[in-house]
Amino acid sequence: MAHPLISQIMTCAEPIAAALGLEVVDVVFQTNKKPPVLRIDVRNLSQETGLEDCERFSRQFDPELEAQNIIPGAYVLEVSSPGTDRTLSTDREFIAFRGFPVRVKTYSPYKDHKEWCGTLKERDETAIYLNQKGKAIAIPWELVAKVQLDDHQA
Repeated sequence: MAHPLISQIMTCAEPIAAALGLEVVDVVFQTNKKPPVLRIDVRNLSQETGLEDCERFSRQFDPELEAQNIIPGAYVLEVSSPGTDRTLSTDREFIAFRGFPVRVKTYSPYKDHKEWCGTLKERDETAIYLNQKGKAIAIPWELVAKVQLDDHQA
């Protein structure tokens, strides 16, 4: 379950990211750590996300978060780009990573494969849709074990 502060943090983070040409992809607040860790993943909408993007976002976001006093007490802010092994799970992520190469692993073989690679087209309640070298593939959602970004595809 998401931490109750996540929506407030998103409301604070999204306009700052947008002004920098970035998108907030994920926010995780780990309260089981001392001090708690706030991890925000951002991605550059026009090019490969780099360390500079994370630093620019952090420099603008940190003082704004402090000013709004959303998180009481000490915390550690970590800003990063979504990893290449990032697992997609939320509707928001499936929308944000449309057109990206993905690797889909299934619980059991589907059409003789347990792993599919292709470009993410979309997902609905029945299937995940990939484009594999110009061919549309629909993998039934109940068979999908994991969907990950795949930077190894050319």
